[in-house]
Amino acid sequence: MTEVLRRGIPGMKSVKDMPVVQDMPPPGGFPAIRFGRRIANTGPSGAFLFGASALVMGFGFYKVGQTNRENRALKAEQKAARETLVPLLQAEEDRRYVEYMETTNKAEASIMGKTPNWKVNENVYNNGKWYPPVCSTLPGSTPFS
Repeated sequence: MTEVLRRGIPGMKSVKDMPVVQDMPPPGGFPAIRFGRRIANTGPSGAFLFGASALVMGFGFYKVGQTNRENRALKAEQKAARETLVPLLQAEEDRRYVEYMETTNKAEASIMGKTPNWKVNENVYNNGKWYPPVCSTLPGSTPFS
């Protein structure tokens, strides 16, 4: 198609001597390019989406309210059951306390038996107030061992 251009060799003297070959469009031209905005008109509208989400949230709030009512009723029932057991638990604690005081008084009488003017189970503070005895809750201690 083109001849090689070398010095001193016959042929073309310049690139300008080459015939002009230019790409041209096909006969009838290229097809039109569609560059306009074409937004698909599919899917729900914004108002519908807003309304649907409002309905879903309303239903969720309703269910939360119902669950809160159920939980409140369960807590009230549990509280009533615990309040019913309080006298029984208090009676058990009183029974344990009386038994503990008997063993404490026996131990106090045997330890302080030779001390003159010592009275068993007398308040050592001399102020007229009653104080419960200090009970250790460590494992292996007297009241809980």
